[in-house]
Amino acid sequence: MIQDSSYFMPGNKNGVLLIHGLTGTPNEMRIIAKGLNKAGFTVYAMQLAGHCGDEADLCKTTWVDWYKSVEEAADYLAKEVDNVFVAGLSMGALLALKLAADRPNQIKGVGVYGPTFSYDGWSMPLWAKKLFFSLVILKKLNLFQKTSFIEKPPYGLKDERIRATVSASMLSGDSAAAGLAGNPFPALAEMQLLARVVKKQLPEVTTPCLIMHSGHDDIANIDTNARLVEKSVKGPTKFIVLEDSYHLITIDRQRRDVIKESVEFFEEIANTQAQVSSSTTDQRSL
Repeated sequence: MIQDSSYFMPGNKNGVLLIHGLTGTPNEMRIIAKGLNKAGFTVYAMQLAGHCGDEADLCKTTWVDWYKSVEEAADYLAKEVDNVFVAGLSMGALLALKLAADRPNQIKGVGVYGPTFSYDGWSMPLWAKKLFFSLVILKKLNLFQKTSFIEKPPYGLKDERIRATVSASMLSGDSAAAGLAGNPFPALAEMQLLARVVKKQLPEVTTPCLIMHSGHDDIANIDTNARLVEKSVKGPTKFIVLEDSYHLITIDRQRRDVIKESVEFFEEIANTQAQVSSSTTDQRSL
């Protein structure tokens, strides 16, 4: 049974939409959400379609369903604020980039946290790196559709204390709290399809992007993922390498750095927007 784990934190007229990763939950964005909200932002941590239930629930959905839920969440947030920002972790970063490409006039800035086009980090087994590219074909042929890739330590976390807490919750079966322990092959196939679409759309992203990625990412190699975003988008970028975290940078050791950089990045854009708005108002009054 799918639970609604999304949450809304009211603040000022600058809003941030937070998007979690594949098989994840809005909880993996909660620390960032609290930090942004404390800085004054209105925050909406949305739940992707099919998530926070079991594997069967997830496999009933496609990347199109996940993206539709992002669009609906953006529409909801836009009714509450003047400026809409979006930030996503892992696959959520891809969905955030697609939203920015599709809505250049609405999205004012993007937080790109550990973007994942390829599962090619140092902890990924060689067979997985080779197989994942064929998952789309396997889905079309209806082969191995009951199979899941079971995550192994370090689970994207360098901090051993946090890792123990998250893994215990994940392995307990409470998917609403920490996500699924396994990545179903059908969902991974949809992730590959999403990655293909977003790669093609990266040059359409003209919105400023804050790109943050671990230099020791166990899930997604920084050079083939974050650097790809940096060199492909057309908007201004700020690139930050985190050296004391693994993949889940929103909850790992440098989570405070993610908050600090995000607050500063979004505030600078919001202040510029306010100055432009004020200048336009002054000109109209002349």
